[in-house]
Amino acid sequence: MDNAETFAEKTLAQVSAKMKAVVARNRGIIPYTTDAQQHFSDMYQKDPFWWTNGFWGGELWQLNRLTGEDLFREEAIAVERKLDANLTAVDHLDHDNGFKWGLTAVAHFKDDQDPDARRRGLLAAENMAGRFNLAGHYFRAWNDEDGTNRADLAIIDCMMNLPLLVWASQVEQDPRFKHLALAHAKMAQQLMVRGDGSVKHILVFDPETGAYLHSQGGQGYAHGSSWTRGQAWGIYGFALAARHFHDPSFLMTAQRIANYFIANIPADCRIPVDFRQPLTPFYEDASAAAIAASGLLELAADQPKDAPLYQRTAVRLLQALADDGVDWDKDHDALVKRCSAQYHEPHHEYPIIYADYFFIEALMKLNHTALDLW
Repeated sequence: MDNAETFAEKTLAQVSAKMKAVVARNRGIIPYTTDAQQHFSDMYQKDPFWWTNGFWGGELWQLNRLTGEDLFREEAIAVERKLDANLTAVDHLDHDNGFKWGLTAVAHFKDDQDPDARRRGLLAAENMAGRFNLAGHYFRAWNDEDGTNRADLAIIDCMMNLPLLVWASQVEQDPRFKHLALAHAKMAQQLMVRGDGSVKHILVFDPETGAYLHSQGGQGYAHGSSWTRGQAWGIYGFALAARHFHDPSFLMTAQRIANYFIANIPADCRIPVDFRQPLTPFYEDASAAAIAASGLLELAADQPKDAPLYQRTAVRLLQALADDGVDWDKDHDALVKRCSAQYHEPHHEYPIIYADYFFIEALMKLNHTALDLW
């Protein structure tokens, strides 16, 4: 066993010990972040349609694989069933169907071929397919909000939702879902990735003609900056596209984004919200570190020549999180501590559930136990 696997084994033992206690006292909820006492609050009660509501289910499936504990599987299925309220609310379905049902219903179907899980996954895929703008070759990101029509917007995050459509094509033996996903990936490759490997967050189209108009800043520091979570979505999303579509150009795109990310990692591995944000105040987004680590390991699996660099970097990021970025107190519910949803928000550096998911997934990749949920 090499040093990376030894580190992963040791850290996953700590994760397992903590999460058994955390899940046992948080049955029946879907968390997003924590309260002042560092306890999970129930996002399902606050917003049953929130885009992150599938990550807890995905985390539970990974923990079930890691430990064999039935508790995690039971809670994962409970999360999937709770999301039925979202699946029947058309106004609250969006491009994040993959995050919601790929990590819950599809994971469940892969586990035991459950027919209800299959139906949920396919309903989510059918709805997502309906969001495709044929003229612009993009999936509409968001629904209208406060009277504002948002039919013109596509975002980098959607690269991570495309695997839901690939799965649907496989299950239905119908390539139409996959064709749509490939078209969006090609569009993103052409328009979302800058020459230096930095990534745009939001693209604006004319939804009638499909003409690309311009980009806008999104959740990073400013227009033209480099939002790090978007960078991480790009690394992982294009690595997945290379695998699913057998297109080496996607691998080259993932490498370009990865190399930019690696070149900008600070010495202490604390990833800022935006690589181009001011030096002070410093706002960290540890979720970008966790997502990037898992994406770099995905890339390493498909790029043998540069695999040592990508694995080494992933391990550096994970070790930095384990040493100083994770709350190992069993009386506190979250793992990864210092995340930020966006640069311009009132509060920064707090736990967010998707950071925990990708931290666990990346560690499990290092010791070859991770479920393939993408």
